[in-house]
Amino acid sequence: MRRSRTSSVESRPGTFAALQVRNYRIYASGGLLSNIGTWLQSTAQAWLVLELTGSGAALGFTIALQLLPSLLLSPLAGVLADRVPKRTLLRWLQLGMALPSALLGVLAIAGVVQVWQVYVLTTLFGGARALEAPARQSFVAEMVGQRHLSNAVSLNSASFNSGRLVGPALAGVLIAALGSGVFATGWVILANALSYGFVLLALQVMDPSALHPAPLTGDRRGAVRAGVRYVRSRPDLVLLFACVFFMGSFGMNFAVTTALMATEEFGKGAGEFGLLGSIMAIGSLAGALLAARRQAPRLRFIVGAALCFSALQVVSALMPTYVTYAAVLPLVGLSVLTAVTTANALIQMSTAPAMRGRVASLYLMVFLGSVPLGAPLIGWLGEAFGPRWALAASGLGVGIGVTLAAIWFMRQDAPIRDALSRRRRGRRGQPPVPAPHETIDLA
Repeated sequence: MRRSRTSSVESRPGTFAALQVRNYRIYASGGLLSNIGTWLQSTAQAWLVLELTGSGAALGFTIALQLLPSLLLSPLAGVLADRVPKRTLLRWLQLGMALPSALLGVLAIAGVVQVWQVYVLTTLFGGARALEAPARQSFVAEMVGQRHLSNAVSLNSASFNSGRLVGPALAGVLIAALGSGVFATGWVILANALSYGFVLLALQVMDPSALHPAPLTGDRRGAVRAGVRYVRSRPDLVLLFACVFFMGSFGMNFAVTTALMATEEFGKGAGEFGLLGSIMAIGSLAGALLAARRQAPRLRFIVGAALCFSALQVVSALMPTYVTYAAVLPLVGLSVLTAVTTANALIQMSTAPAMRGRVASLYLMVFLGSVPLGAPLIGWLGEAFGPRWALAASGLGVGIGVTLAAIWFMRQDAPIRDALSRRRRGRRGQPPVPAPHETIDLA
């Protein structure tokens, strides 16, 4: 009896269970440092564009250019992730992201940077990141296997948001300390270029024999179409994609909205602007860590969190002061990361291994590629009518879109009946991990 109780306790998942795997522990360490660098550049680049142009629309356009390659290249990236060994692919693409960042940083430090150069280098950086993201997402499963997959996906989000907690505030402090001008942003951007070396080192020192590589697809034609057909045959994935599309296109333009709220609405500087990103990351990190304790991600959490995010965006638009606006941001971060982390885990756990790279790429195409559709609009609304109107429109767009998508899903009678039947069977014992091709319960 005692042995049985001990075994049960040891098998219970913990918040940091995936860190028991050496390869993942090494990779996560390098990834955390790289994530801090990513947020250093994100903050510094936004400040650089505002220094060069003073335009919210230009800032929105810059963000759109960085994310537009995700819309165009993600299908190709998914095929690469399913055809090429992911560890090899990730090595080359770290260099592909480091070089544009380094060049932009050097141009800013030299004082010769122009906004068109920012646009070009941002697009190149976005192209490398678009090709890297599906391989990075699906490589998690090869490091930890199915047992710790959901936990590892959530810890990746926690790492990303730990970087978001540190990066923007550190960037604001560094930019302010170096004079708050173009020169200062260049050094911060250059620091991000150097941070990719930590990921390269982690990939080099991990043990290849401990990986669980998925079967490669070879040169089979129609690989992208097969991935699209797979998603279309899964109503749960269609709803998931719809939710992240509306969150991305209308809601996740924080670099635009927080910059405009900080500078135009509240008259603050670089330090206060960077602090807002870190304050939001407090809630984002909490959402990722809470998701790490869940074994069975469900669509209802994605829908519910997206609707909460919608409402909180509208509430933040009504906050009268910088302090009250900042106080709402952790709740915004908590809601959006609950939705995104659950969606990511659901993609990884419920997709057939041979399709994982392509489905992840289509997910990222919808999620990241939708932001360029909304960023210029949100930037224009903020410039033309004020940041508060932009925030309110952002929240309403998410709420309406997600509600319509959920109504569509509930009308899919056969999938709902199957999902409810599985739920009734699961109540008799411990809920199983969702199997490939399985529709996930919304209710």
